[in-house]
Amino acid sequence: MTFVALDHLVVAVRDLEAASATYESLLGRAPSWHGSHPGWGTANVLFRLENTYLELLAASGEGALATQLRARLDRSGEGLVGFALRTEDAAACSRALRARGLATTDPVEGEGRDASTAAVRRWRNVMLQNDAARGVLVFAIEHQSPADALPLVAPKEPAASISGIDHVVVRTEAPDAAIRFYRDQLGVRLAVDKTFEQWGARLVFFRVAGVTIEIAAPAKPVASPAATDACWGISWRVPNVAAARERLVADGFDVSETRAGRRPNTSVCTVRAPTHGVATLLLEAHES
Repeated sequence: MTFVALDHLVVAVRDLEAASATYESLLGRAPSWHGSHPGWGTANVLFRLENTYLELLAASGEGALATQLRARLDRSGEGLVGFALRTEDAAACSRALRARGLATTDPVEGEGRDASTAAVRRWRNVMLQNDAARGVLVFAIEHQSPADALPLVAPKEPAASISGIDHVVVRTEAPDAAIRFYRDQLGVRLAVDKTFEQWGARLVFFRVAGVTIEIAAPAKPVASPAATDACWGISWRVPNVAAARERLVADGFDVSETRAGRRPNTSVCTVRAPTHGVATLLLEAHES
């Protein structure tokens, strides 16, 4: 069993309308979906991109998920809570993960409805115990609706808009525990495990379908590591980082100057605010 993609990222927000407006400006495209989850007490806005989609999730009523979400917002504020990995067979995925020592649910049927069009999307989730990923929400999803059920909205300025995800960053003080989880239990390919003394960091890269899950840890082992990790930030791909920065500054975002990226043949800039608690980097890869 292998995962076929990093399916989507989940950001917890308090005010869904305000967050949707922020991310429409940040991503440079309108949302693909305004939805609700009957029985869960939550609502969401989805932005589909070329290789993933972003889910802004807010409590809108009463339900188990809404209760968990409110508790998370009270505890940690808005921000990135986790991500879903796509599988083509949820039942087989659940069996494989259990064989690798993870406690999972059987596939859980899910349904979302678009508030404006009444369109319906359906999926099956395989959920893990809350402590499996040391506090990061990681789950598997099998979509049961066609891909165009979540339409790809054309960017307003193609060269200056975000096209997709490059990597998602998880901060940890226990990188070896992360390796056991992502490589040995989830089965995601470990591509790089390297310590960079000049940055004071050990970086572990897992790759799935061209997208990187970056585990960032201190260069020196921590004697008593924290029991939980933090899903911290997103690096977004842009065709032209200078054009993207110019567009965002004009829209009122606080953005750093562009600079050379740590990865060879890249240019980057940091979006400092507003991001609703998500560390945000824009990255342009140059042809070598």
